[in-house]
Amino acid sequence: MQTHFPTKYWHQIDNERIQCDLCPRYCRLKEGKQGFCYVRENHQGAIVLNTYGRSSGFCIDPIEKKPLNHFLPGTPVFSFGTAGCNLACKFCQNWDISKSRETHTLADEASPEAIAQTAHRLGCRSVAYTYNDPVIFHEYAIDVAKACAEYSIKSVAVTAGYVCAEPRQEFYRHMHAANVDLKSFNESFYHKLTGAHLEPVLDTLKYLKHESGIWLEITTLLIPGENDSDQEINDLSQWVVDNLGPDVPLHFTAFHPDWKMRDYPPTPHATLSRARRIAVETGVHYAYVGNVHDSRESSTWCHHCGKLLIQRDWYELGEWHLDEQGCCDQCGTRLAGLFDPLPGVWGSRRQTVRMSD
Repeated sequence: MQTHFPTKYWHQIDNERIQCDLCPRYCRLKEGKQGFCYVRENHQGAIVLNTYGRSSGFCIDPIEKKPLNHFLPGTPVFSFGTAGCNLACKFCQNWDISKSRETHTLADEASPEAIAQTAHRLGCRSVAYTYNDPVIFHEYAIDVAKACAEYSIKSVAVTAGYVCAEPRQEFYRHMHAANVDLKSFNESFYHKLTGAHLEPVLDTLKYLKHESGIWLEITTLLIPGENDSDQEINDLSQWVVDNLGPDVPLHFTAFHPDWKMRDYPPTPHATLSRARRIAVETGVHYAYVGNVHDSRESSTWCHHCGKLLIQRDWYELGEWHLDEQGCCDQCGTRLAGLFDPLPGVWGSRRQTVRMSD
């Protein structure tokens, strides 16, 4: 694979430095220096991607694990990531991948065509760019998405949404669904715990909903004492309803102590239930809890008549009460999202894939 893959989102700022224009960090780099993300660097006077075609691993997941509850439920998704990240989350749950500055993390190689062919052969309906943020491997992700399109395989971005407007537009032109990690609704939280800013993420969310045409869901990891107050959850939910509409699903997921926040307690189940209740009372049609076992609050209910539509027990689907048009079979209200006439049967399996095999 090409170790210095050319990119286009950068410009010269003086005789010694060039600026990366992919994300709002705007790293200014001298020759041979890498950006904050580690994977984009100044090589011979141009920004290159040094992880093209190399991955930290491939596996098949249930689509609900991304999490996407309204996008081809029950189907398998071929998942992969690379190394590095353009955020500095102190609570990172994938820190061994996203914070890696070691090339040994990239243990598997695959061309975009090989990924598409393998996903097709293994019966995957979609490919997910995940584990670390696909923003930073922009060129590789797009080439994979193009290759997958030849097999009618859809592309899913799992991202923090921290990206500039022009590359954002190009990237999402090739995606079909996204789960955006809205880490908080507080600028102080973003600055202190992620090293980033809130406003660019909100801009991405508005772009995805109103300009991209792709399916959007949002995840917020609730950390005790940091972003789990009634007021913040209410403000976040109200912003979603007012700016994105009530049909964008919200996932409130449980934090577990990790990376640089091992002294924090795990998120109580009751906190997630409280957040879900606040979201629903604010007008959100579909709110879920995650990283805990709660079949009722992980399932999908008709926001009009209250009937159970899709039952979930972890990643296993149970009762299914949608008609062939994706509507509630009791009252006829359409469920927002993308659905097959019948649910998939992949279940909760996680299958590791070695491309070298």
